[in-house]
Amino acid sequence: MSPTGHAAAPGTGLAETAAADPGTTYAPGMPGTRWNTTTTRRGALALGGAAALTACSPVPPRGSDLGVRVRARDWRRLAGAVRGTLTRPGDAGYRNARLVENPAFDAARPLAVLSVRSAADVATGLAFAREHGVEVALRSGGHSYPGWSAGDGRLVVDVRPLATVRPTADGTGAVIGAGASLARVYETLADRGRGLAAGSCPTVGIAGLTQGGGIGIVGRAHGLTCDAVTAMQVVTAAGEVVTASAQQEPDLYWALRGGGGGHLGVVTSFTVDTFAAPAVSTAFLQWPLAAAESVLPAWQAWAPAEDARLWSTLRALSGTAHRGGPVLALSVTWTGPDTGLAAPMSRLLADVPPPTVDRRLRRTFRAVTRAYAGCTDVPVEDCRSAPAGALARRRFAATSHVAYDPLPERDVGLLVDRLADAHGSGLVEAGISLDVLGGRIADPAPGDTAFVHRQALATVQYTATHLADDRQRAVGFVRGSRAALTPAWGEHAYVNYADAAVGDHRTAYFGANAVRLAAVRQRYDPDGFFTQPQGF
Repeated sequence: MSPTGHAAAPGTGLAETAAADPGTTYAPGMPGTRWNTTTTRRGALALGGAAALTACSPVPPRGSDLGVRVRARDWRRLAGAVRGTLTRPGDAGYRNARLVENPAFDAARPLAVLSVRSAADVATGLAFAREHGVEVALRSGGHSYPGWSAGDGRLVVDVRPLATVRPTADGTGAVIGAGASLARVYETLADRGRGLAAGSCPTVGIAGLTQGGGIGIVGRAHGLTCDAVTAMQVVTAAGEVVTASAQQEPDLYWALRGGGGGHLGVVTSFTVDTFAAPAVSTAFLQWPLAAAESVLPAWQAWAPAEDARLWSTLRALSGTAHRGGPVLALSVTWTGPDTGLAAPMSRLLADVPPPTVDRRLRRTFRAVTRAYAGCTDVPVEDCRSAPAGALARRRFAATSHVAYDPLPERDVGLLVDRLADAHGSGLVEAGISLDVLGGRIADPAPGDTAFVHRQALATVQYTATHLADDRQRAVGFVRGSRAALTPAWGEHAYVNYADAAVGDHRTAYFGANAVRLAAVRQRYDPDGFFTQPQGF
């Protein structure tokens, strides 16, 4: 799974604006019982010595010559031992197999990409990596902000082929393969009149999103994505396939709901509760960025205090994509009665300047998720990134805060200045976005799952979409913006918006839950087989 899946990849704010206002055209396998596959007959015949590994085999030193001198015949044995596909440099499909969502990481060269078809494939791949001293990278949607799922110099375990979505026996839940994209999940559930609280980006993989928490467009009404999970099938570092639930492997179940992916095992499927898909009212409002000094304080007081059926995100956006100048854009979803949105919107509008745009629609849940995805007129099978799909891949940089308190009015000017300065910098789009929390997200205690930020006001995402030669400028904008606002918002950050530059990431991402996460890591990966950065 992608270790850092998230609610919404930063494409352009214009595309996200179009999601809320689609009438305007813009440019720009079911968890099972515990078993071990490292000694299966098929694996033993194909892998030879590798299959003789036991769960107690030591991990060879990282960076050893052994890890970079795997013989061609050993790779061939791995390819013959799995149902999936092993793609190596020189193979016809390698160029596309190695790509992740962000073209900024196109230079990454994995040793191989193992596109798995089963939990047994995952276990066989991990056994091979352990035998040969090869580090692994895990990939679901391929949205890791620091590029860790690109797997440069590693064996990529890609779970995207595990993409089935099927109902549970009682019809109220679903079993979702770890590689399913949000577009596929939403569409398949909608066929049965069901929904799941998740993000807006269609190409995000369910695994990364869920393991980091899962903030989305109906989260205040239905909680985080991880809150819907009742069981997971997980391949551990030792190659064991286990069910993690409240009854089985409860510590692992706790940790994989908010602790982030890439550190404890490879999730291959999720069993989740779903809800009857509601009709949804949406609103899209826009102001010039100068209105932020009144709109932002009003929104911070309004959004978390409203009915839990109301969710909203406030975005300050600038850059070459916004030719008319920097803007402030508010997107709102309401899952209550048709007429119920009018009152809360009136309460907000009483305290802010009149917006230059105010558009409202009533649609099905399916239509809303398609609109936010930018796929209203795109068949779901094409609602994925190029080269296979209809959506563009865009270079971006990003980082985050988790805000527990409103941004003081004296600091709103800092935010405005960051966006104003970025407008003429050459960046395609610079953005600072606030997603309100609260509602059902705040119902569990901070220690009930590994997602610790239950009592926070909002997540804050700093993004910069850029051209090929503007990477440094984009990184400078997002990290500079975080630094400028850290005195007001502190050091908290969201693991699904990971950033290698976040200091003391354990405290920033996990707070008091870091201690328990470290204990779970010691139990399930005592010798540090998983080496993704920013672990616990």
